[in-house]
Amino acid sequence: MAAPTLLHPDSSLSLAMAVVGSSTAPLVLLDGDLNVIAASASFFTAFGIDPKGAAGEPFLALGDGEWNLPRLRSLLTATLSGGAAVDAYELELKSQRLGARNLLLNAHLLAYGDDADVRLLLGLSDVTEIRANEKLKDDLLREKAILLQEVQHRVANSLQIIASVILQSARKSQSEETRTHLTDAHSRVMSVAALQQQLAVSRLGEVALRPYFDQLCVSVGASMIRDHDQLSLHVDCDDSAVNADISVSLGLIVTELVINSLKHAFPGGRRGRITVSYQAHGPNWTLAVADDGVGMPRDRESQTPGLGTSIVEALANQLNARVQVVASHPGTTVSVVHSQISAVDADAMAGRAV
Repeated sequence: MAAPTLLHPDSSLSLAMAVVGSSTAPLVLLDGDLNVIAASASFFTAFGIDPKGAAGEPFLALGDGEWNLPRLRSLLTATLSGGAAVDAYELELKSQRLGARNLLLNAHLLAYGDDADVRLLLGLSDVTEIRANEKLKDDLLREKAILLQEVQHRVANSLQIIASVILQSARKSQSEETRTHLTDAHSRVMSVAALQQQLAVSRLGEVALRPYFDQLCVSVGASMIRDHDQLSLHVDCDDSAVNADISVSLGLIVTELVINSLKHAFPGGRRGRITVSYQAHGPNWTLAVADDGVGMPRDRESQTPGLGTSIVEALANQLNARVQVVASHPGTTVSVVHSQISAVDADAMAGRAV
């Protein structure tokens, strides 16, 4: 920092002393030997120093010697020599009278045209209360994060217990329709439980989609696939990570679409493969669930949209995305596409009832 040059030493020094003395902020004017030339009343008040006899005394000897710190001496000496600039330097001052104080120091070299008449203007700001409030805020945020993680673990565990009860009820049921509904409910609960686990691992930050979709498919496959050599689930995902709110919607979409494929794409013990993919390019992304099953039904009754279809469409709308259903020959691919270029008409999701 360039030092301002004062052309008339006597008048300039008097002016500097007057400015320092009348300042409402703690200011101290020092000579080349770090002795006090003048200080503001606010400095003496803020740090409990008797102003009587302070002029001419070494600055580092003021008070009970709490200012006599090697770091402070080095900084002020380097500033006087022009080798350093002290700007918002934070220093901890420990005083028996005042306790520990956090200070911000600013030191400016004043040159009067004669090297023998250098002066140092030292400004101090007490930020003890600010730092204490920041620490309190950080502690509260840390405590909140820990509590939220604990809640997430408990919710995930509770959901897994509920899912287990549902699955046991499904196995005991004599009604095929009831077993189907209970199995679907079990898969949906497990998908939410998997999300909760991912949120806990991510520490409330962004959720990595590849491990999340992997775990999601494992949970759904465990409850709905009897022979994993016959039907398989695969994840083809880039390294994308999204915030928790978006991951909830994506996870539910994947669950609904995978369940839909498992229910409709492989009738009569047909072998097959389902692939969950996610690719992002900047703000644009595509989530797709593709199977190599029997394809889309042709009869009108089967083309009636079901609950799963409504869920997927609603979630896609929340994400400002559109749903596309394409025959893959063999099989079907359902994609949820988010693009900055808005579509004039969103493709209707039709074909199979979920």
